[in-house]
Amino acid sequence: MKWAHKDLIGIQELTAGEIGHILDMASSFKEISKRDIKKVPTLRGKTVVLLFYEASTRTRLSFEIAAKRLSADTTALSQAGSSFSKGETIMDAASNVMAMAPDCIVIRYPHAGIPRKMAEFLPCSVINAGDGYHEHPTQALLDMYSLKERFGSLKGLNVAIVGDIMHSRVARSNVYGLTRMGARVTLVAPKTLLPPGVETWNARVSTELDPVIPSADAVMMLRVQMERLNERFFPDIREYSTFYGLNRKRVEAMKDGAVIMHPGPMNRGVEITHDAADSARSIILDQVENGVAIRMTLLYLSLGGAANVD
Repeated sequence: MKWAHKDLIGIQELTAGEIGHILDMASSFKEISKRDIKKVPTLRGKTVVLLFYEASTRTRLSFEIAAKRLSADTTALSQAGSSFSKGETIMDAASNVMAMAPDCIVIRYPHAGIPRKMAEFLPCSVINAGDGYHEHPTQALLDMYSLKERFGSLKGLNVAIVGDIMHSRVARSNVYGLTRMGARVTLVAPKTLLPPGVETWNARVSTELDPVIPSADAVMMLRVQMERLNERFFPDIREYSTFYGLNRKRVEAMKDGAVIMHPGPMNRGVEITHDAADSARSIILDQVENGVAIRMTLLYLSLGGAANVD
């Protein structure tokens, strides 16, 4: 398949065929990470700039590792270490970065829409690493790849996404991607953490977790995003954990072969207990590992890498 996208701004823009192509390619890139020498010359001479205006560990690090394993040059800039703290606008910052001729900018920004605006404005490739409540497409792709790796196919899977749906760009991207690939998604949250218009999403909605657990092939727990909560959406953490946390009892109610997922970082003891996070059902660390392979794939496709990755 010929890749037709200069940028990756959201899962909504990808067809089922394009998502399948990314997931199929990721296996080849994952194999590179298992070699003694974890590097290929595929993107030698290319420059990837990481602009992260929100805190990040997994996404930022995995993009940097992905680029370096493809032999691209990387440089990273955070809000604290940039002129943004002096009042420079993000688009002025992007223009200045572009003047240094990067081939790709990976951007994380606290407000929705900036990656799209940059993609329209800049000639280089732009990859969205998360923008406000909009989307987090690379996280959804690594989640889909992790499920495909475990189950062989996404078609027909029942995936429960549990927690702070309102503030979760991960939930939005996963609903778009999973349903496009034939999976069924159930969103579980208290009414106060369900976004307006959720009934128009292509997903079932439940305000109770226990009835959903036994039929789910995967239970994806979302972090309670304290930094985004300007109001009290539930009485207290203990009550939230009681009704919506994944604990040993709920893990025991899961069907044979079902898996536990979490995009991280985890609030252990809030949305997930130690027992659940560290159980044999957990593929949380697989998700982290697969993030490198997915981001290698996306950099390769966006930057027009060589025909083979050997």
